[in-house]
Amino acid sequence: MVKLLFLLCATVVVLGSCSNYNETIKGDDYVKKFELANTLYGDGEFLKSVVLYEQVYQHAPKSGEGELAYYRLGYSYYESEDYYMAGYYFSSYIQRFPYSAKNEELMFLVAMCKVKNSPQLSLDQSETEEAINAVQIFVNTYPETALMDSCNQIIDRLRFKLETKEFNQALLYSKTERFRAAVASAEIFLENYPSSSYAETISSSLVRNSYYLTINSIESKKTVRIDETIERMRKFEADFPGSDELQSLNQLVNKLLN
Repeated sequence: MVKLLFLLCATVVVLGSCSNYNETIKGDDYVKKFELANTLYGDGEFLKSVVLYEQVYQHAPKSGEGELAYYRLGYSYYESEDYYMAGYYFSSYIQRFPYSAKNEELMFLVAMCKVKNSPQLSLDQSETEEAINAVQIFVNTYPETALMDSCNQIIDRLRFKLETKEFNQALLYSKTERFRAAVASAEIFLENYPSSSYAETISSSLVRNSYYLTINSIESKKTVRIDETIERMRKFEADFPGSDELQSLNQLVNKLLN
């Protein structure tokens, strides 16, 4: 009986709340709209507050309430993990209120929206590159920001993501025996990331794929490719003198020499 009464009371409260919300949306009392939007926002009902904040802003875009409403529109979408919409409102706020003290905070959040939209490693990483650029623009705009260390860490993490993507792509060419592409991608990787933690693995792959590319070449190209493989092997020995790969790679090069 007690549980039934509790459920009935809860239902009445919910229905009353929904009725009040709908009436406020349809009404013309913008003070009430703003108050209810703030209550919903404070309670974490971000998407419900969006409709009301939009109405408040449209009604008085140049007022203090309108500015706060627009600011919280961005945050409502951000807290709801809709980072495309959040980024739009944060960027738009900066344009509409160029002298606001909140603009450093929001420019950082614009960058963070792009960071949040960086896709998983298996997908195209164009948005990751956009995120790096956005964080860099923030740093350039606010060089004295207290968020500098955080920004540098974010950029390093995103760059390592791009590095890992290129590393995986280079190894995929090797696994699928696309030797020319494997050689080219390995050389590009080492040029782009000379100090990479993947450098030894990629350099080893470069020598190995250079060998297979050579032995599968037409006769007129073999002499040049033998020389290139030997040169790559010499560089590998110089860069990684203690590598476990030295013996097996030298065996491949010796086959070419013989």
